[in-house]
Amino acid sequence: MPIPEDVTGFEIDKDVQQELQSLPKGLAEDVAKNLVMVAKLIDEDPEQAYAYSRIALRLASRVAAVREAAGFAAYANQKYSEALAEFRAARRMTGSVELWPVMADCERGLGRPEKALEMAGAPEVHKLDKAGQVEMRLVAAGARRDMDQIDAAIVTLQSPELASNSVQPWTARLRYAYADALLSAGREDEAREWFAKVIESDKDGSTDASDRLAELDGVEFVDAMGEDTDEESVVPDADEADDLDDAGDASDAGDAGHKD
Repeated sequence: MPIPEDVTGFEIDKDVQQELQSLPKGLAEDVAKNLVMVAKLIDEDPEQAYAYSRIALRLASRVAAVREAAGFAAYANQKYSEALAEFRAARRMTGSVELWPVMADCERGLGRPEKALEMAGAPEVHKLDKAGQVEMRLVAAGARRDMDQIDAAIVTLQSPELASNSVQPWTARLRYAYADALLSAGREDEAREWFAKVIESDKDGSTDASDRLAELDGVEFVDAMGEDTDEESVVPDADEADDLDDAGDASDAGDAGHKD
């Protein structure tokens, strides 16, 4: 697959560059460039990102960073079984528990929420950093909702991180999940309060909390470029123009040019 000329391969993290040093120089450069393309495309074009990840995997399947990238590309395309296999391979190579939450979420994607909950209670969770623990809590709450245990999901999300006024990278997502769960439980007033809190912490607009809050408040957005604008922009033919001129003589100025 083509790679833009401005992609050098040095855009990837230094830790990944370090891993690739075990490969011959030319091969390492090719793998690095494909990993860069995965990272660049995974949000906007996950299918293309997946294609680049498969190339990197074919070139260097024994590199943990490659297996991890392949896992995330598969995950972005909802290929949960494949993603889980890649994440497990990366974990075997590194011994790290960092991928534990996303592995549990793959179990959810495969229709096994009970397995995700089992993973949420495993000793590996205690080895996660704060961000990882919050992510695991979100996955566990999602698993509860998969099982129609909405009250249990709400309780799962209640935590010091949720109650904290400190804004962290995970704050908006955690508050959003809580607000959404409250709304699903019919606790509309509380949901409204928490969607408002999401907006306070969502500085980059990564959630649709403002839209959800507007819906709760009964606000409807009108498209300023709707059908009326399109109709008014139509140029009448000569006969229609004459009819309009005649009608204009017998009507108020404000009605001139309006077609019924």
